[in-house]
Amino acid sequence: MPRPFFRQLRLALITAGLLGFTASVSAQATPPAESVQETPSVPGMIVAKSDAGVHETAIRFAEQARTSGMTVFARVDHRQGAMSRSMALLPNEVVIFGDPKGGTPLMQCAPTAGIDLPMKALVWQDNDGQTWLGYNDPAWIAQRHGVADCPAVKPLQQAMRKLVEATLQE
Repeated sequence: MPRPFFRQLRLALITAGLLGFTASVSAQATPPAESVQETPSVPGMIVAKSDAGVHETAIRFAEQARTSGMTVFARVDHRQGAMSRSMALLPNEVVIFGDPKGGTPLMQCAPTAGIDLPMKALVWQDNDGQTWLGYNDPAWIAQRHGVADCPAVKPLQQAMRKLVEATLQE
């Protein structure tokens, strides 16, 4: 058979597999009614609900970071990566951003904090269609690196809080 036929067949099988996989995941992952839209709890992570979709929330967040004088180094679309390998994933994006005025003082307290910097914000959709915006609490990062008393923590926490509030108010 000609090669284009195999390519079309492969694409059809991949598409059918993705649709089946997505349907089975959402059917199996339906939480009980009492846990619907519960705030996800991950140690050291601060999480807030967004009324916008994942992509829109990530755009707003990146714009707010830029407006605040920060640099947006990258945006990582995990869903696009999964789809490039014929895998299903709910919308999930990471925004990598920062400002030396905020991160450097934390690294002066503990150079190893550089592994957690620049800061990252994760925007994702849960199985119920709710969009969430989360980031690592600077206090958790400082504690992780043994410098819980670092004076850089409070200003970083305040900057992150303002950034998230401005993003979610749009």
